[in-house]
Amino acid sequence: MTTDYTIAAESDNVFLDLGFPEAEAQNLLLRSDLVIHIRKVIDKLGITQAEAAKRAGITQPRMNDLVKNRTHKFTLDALVNIAAQLGYSVKL
Repeated sequence: MTTDYTIAAESDNVFLDLGFPEAEAQNLLLRSDLVIHIRKVIDKLGITQAEAAKRAGITQPRMNDLVKNRTHKFTLDALVNIAAQLGYSVKL
């Protein structure tokens, strides 16, 4: 038995497509994108989570939350501050 599936994206924001209200969907998308960027920065710098946490001014368990994509534990402001502490600016 085979089943045909059709997948269609309605927008470029998966959170909006999942039914989140527009403002919340935008915030979730920005936070998700920023976490991905910060993780890439850490990889590019070739540093450990502990070193990244020290540079960002947060605890290592908090950095672990970020690396493990626990975006719900971070505000957009907190993520912008972490990126800044790692030497990067954020532009929307």
